[in-house]
Amino acid sequence: MLLILLAVHLLSRDSIAAPLLRPPDTRSTTDSCKDIDNCRTLFSVVSGCLATIFACTWVSVHPNVPPPDQNHLQLFWRRLKMMLIAMIAPEVMVGFAARQFLGSQWLVKEYKFSSTQAFYFCMGGFVWQTGHPIATKEQLEDPNLGLELQKAIQNVKEKDITDKSKGDALSKGVALLQGLWFILQCVARVHQHLAVTQLEVATLAFAVVNTFIWVLWWNKPLDAQQPIVIGPPAQPDTEIVTLPVQLPRWTQFFGAIGDNYGGKYKPLSSLSVPSFWSLNDDDAQGGAAIILFLVGTVFGAIHCAAWNAIFPTHREMWIWRTSALVITAMPGFTLLLGLMATTLHDRLKSESVERAVIEMITVITLVVNLTIYIAARIILIVLPLAELRSLPASAFVDVNWSTYIPHI
Repeated sequence: MLLILLAVHLLSRDSIAAPLLRPPDTRSTTDSCKDIDNCRTLFSVVSGCLATIFACTWVSVHPNVPPPDQNHLQLFWRRLKMMLIAMIAPEVMVGFAARQFLGSQWLVKEYKFSSTQAFYFCMGGFVWQTGHPIATKEQLEDPNLGLELQKAIQNVKEKDITDKSKGDALSKGVALLQGLWFILQCVARVHQHLAVTQLEVATLAFAVVNTFIWVLWWNKPLDAQQPIVIGPPAQPDTEIVTLPVQLPRWTQFFGAIGDNYGGKYKPLSSLSVPSFWSLNDDDAQGGAAIILFLVGTVFGAIHCAAWNAIFPTHREMWIWRTSALVITAMPGFTLLLGLMATTLHDRLKSESVERAVIEMITVITLVVNLTIYIAARIILIVLPLAELRSLPASAFVDVNWSTYIPHI
C-alpha cells in the first residue's frame, strides 16, 4: 500500500505540463535513445505493459465452478468474458472478489469451515448427488439436512479441493510479483525524472487494482472445473432443471454488479451457480460496497495522477482528464445513489406509486452512469495506444538501477 501511495504522489508531483507548441526534439515517433545499454524500445514498452495487463487480468480472474459437460472452447470463452469485464470495469471484479472473501469469512466464523472450504462453497463447488449446487445459507440452515451438510463440508479435505485448482501459491505469487515489479519500475522512472507513458499509467492502475483481487482471492481455487459431491441424495423440487445462464439478462446484469439475483436463482433447479454468484449476506454486501468504493477511487486517482503529463495535443489531454475524473467519481456517486435509494425505498409502502417511481429512476440512473463509465474506460484504453505515435524522447531511456545500489 505504501508503494502504491508513493507512486501516485510522485506521478502527480513530478509530471510537468507541456504547452501545445513544443520544441521538435521533445517528442519522437521512433526510438530516439542511442545508448544501447541504457535504452528501451517502443516494442519493449508495449510488450511490458501487455504482459503485466495479461498477468493482472487473466491470472487474477478466478471463475466459479462451471456447468457440467463444458468443452474446452466454452470454458475458454467463459473465462475470456470475465477477463474483458476485468479490463473494462475492474471494479466489478473487485466487488465480486470482496463479496466472496467476506462471505467466506462469515462461513469460517459461523460454521467453522476452513478458508478453502468456505471459498469452494461460495463458488458453487459442492453439489448434491443429484448434481444440484449447495450454495446458499438457507441450505446450510435447513432444519432437516443443514447440520448434515455442514459436517459433510467440514469433512472434505483441503487437499481434495486444492487438487482441483489450476494454480498454487507459486503461480499466484509470480503473477503478483509481475505486478509489483511494474509498480516499482514506474516509481523509479518518476524518481529519475523519466517520462511515464499513458499506457504505463493505465497499466499501473490495473496492477494496483488486481493486487487487491489477488489478496482477496488468495485462498480461492483457480479455474476449478469439477464440483465435489457431498451429503445424502436430495429431493429437488418439481421445477424443471435449467442452467443459470438462462436467467433473464437484467438478472444476470444486476447479479454481476451486486450479487442481486432477485430471488430468481434456485439451486435445486440449476446445475451450477451463476458466474458472479457469492454468498448472499447483508454484511458481506455492505463491506464489499465499501471496498469497491475505495478501490474504484484509487483506480481513478492513478489515472488522475497523470493530470499534468505530456500529451500529444490539448484535446487528448482534456479527454484524458475528463475520463479520469469520471472513473474516479463514479464509484462514490453510485454508492451514494444506492444508499439514498435504499433509504427512501424502505420508508415507503411496498405497493406505493412513489416507491415504484424511485425504483425506476434508480435503475435508469444506474444504467446511464454505467454507460458513461464504460465509455470513459474505453477512452482510457484507446488514448494510451494513440499516444504511442509520438512519445517523449525520455520515454525511451531506461531506469538506471545502479544509482540505487550502494557502492564505494
